[in-house]
Amino acid sequence: MSEAASDYHHGDQPVADHVRTYRRFLNMAKWAALNLAVIILVLTLWFCAGAGFFGGLIPGLIIAALGGWFLLAKPTSVEH
Repeated sequence: MSEAASDYHHGDQPVADHVRTYRRFLNMAKWAALNLAVIILVLTLWFCAGAGFFGGLIPGLIIAALGGWFLLAKPTSVEH
């Protein structure tokens, strides 16, 4: 009765798959947030602020380009 019900031993499993999945999720979440911010900006300027189609599209393209540049820039952090 004192034996564990499973073969799981805390700290014995490799974490490489977990780290890779976590990094992919964070990367996907960052790009999704950028895309959502650009869409909200373009639609807000186009319809609510009365700036017109190009008045919303041009700032949207600028934000998308800057955001993409910042998201593609690799940080110089130490990998574990």
